Amino acid sequence: MKILMVNKFFYIKGGSETYYFALRSLLERKGHTVIDFSMKDEKNFDSEYSRYFVGNVDYNADGILKKINAGLNIIYSREAKKKFKQLIQDTRPDLIHLHIFQHQISPSILDVIRKYNIPTVYTAHDLKMLCLNYKMLQHGKVCEECRGGRYYHCALNRCVKDSFVKSCINVGEGYFHKWRKSYDVIDEIITPSAFYKKKFEEFGIEPERVIHIPNFLDTEKPLVNEQEAKESYYLYFGRLSEEKGICTLLKAFHDMHVKLYIVGTGPLKEKTEQYIRQYGMSHIRMLGYISGQELQNIVGNAKAVILPSEWYENGPYSAIEALQLGRSIIGADIGGIPELIDGNGFLYRSGDIKDLAEKICTFESMSKKEYEAMKTASYRLFQRDYTEVDHYRRLIEVYKKAILKKKRNTLMNG
Repeated sequence: MKILMVNKFFYIKGGSETYYFALRSLLERKGHTVIDFSMKDEKNFDSEYSRYFVGNVDYNADGILKKINAGLNIIYSREAKKKFKQLIQDTRPDLIHLHIFQHQISPSILDVIRKYNIPTVYTAHDLKMLCLNYKMLQHGKVCEECRGGRYYHCALNRCVKDSFVKSCINVGEGYFHKWRKSYDVIDEIITPSAFYKKKFEEFGIEPERVIHIPNFLDTEKPLVNEQEAKESYYLYFGRLSEEKGICTLLKAFHDMHVKLYIVGTGPLKEKTEQYIRQYGMSHIRMLGYISGQELQNIVGNAKAVILPSEWYENGPYSAIEALQLGRSIIGADIGGIPELIDGNGFLYRSGDIKDLAEKICTFESMSKKEYEAMKTASYRLFQRDYTEVDHYRRLIEVYKKAILKKKRNTLMNG
């Protein structure tokens, strides 16, 4: 099968790209041809289809003309439409699999899909289809005011980078594509968490059109080099940002006498470092950005991984990596995180500093037998839900369903 996959970044920027390249490799190993469509960037990996990629889009560029052009590009990119059309004409894919394509590529490519009547699957790595700022988060608080297509709330609340102008551009995008029914061209929507499936249905998407398939990692358990600090520290690894709950995490560890390692970078990096210095929290170590074998060693030697998110988290790869390495999880009861805990850790009330601290104390008081049972439960959960074997089987079923649906619709419409 020839599968055209679309993602606006063609390098590892976050969890969605981790999934994109893992899936790309898996499909090719199974004998499929994968065709790439993305945006040009000096950090990109190699692709034989890079000549079709759209030019790099910088939404922070100076100059009023550039800002106007960038705003129009969010709503409808003519360049993306033209290049995507040429790519389809030259490669004739059997199916299109969309990932994150809004803004830098834009929904203009959906018009091309409609014209050529190609079966299309969309993996919802975020909530952009339902919420104009992707996150259902308004100034640090969960928000669902745009439910029912009431996108004007985005402008009223300045939901996009606290900017009225940027929020208005996104409102224009939302109403434009709602009016055109652009997203109707997508046959099947895959959500990495059951929570996202439920949320899509609550926002009016037909339940039979939304399928929950968890993300995956290679089935084989990675090798981990044991360290002297083995199982002596808790670990947070991921983006250092407000919605990830990093501030709550720091406050919960304020009076703790246990170690915390923080791996990652982000907009709250300096604030986090300052907080640690200000309160003399020597039991917290910031390790910066780490990847590859070094990261596996850090995760694999952690006592437990903490997921302190305060937004509708989907199916974070950090959690799946923890499961694969048999690490227990202490997670916030929000979004898809509860799906990652089944006898292998504890849930606490999202944003509740005291409850998080209490769960850590409970974890500290466990017996060795209880702790080992949780580790076993983590790996068992990984084997049950997050292997590439199961993911591929379920994904191919969705592909076949999308192809069959398109054939039926074609026959019905003459």
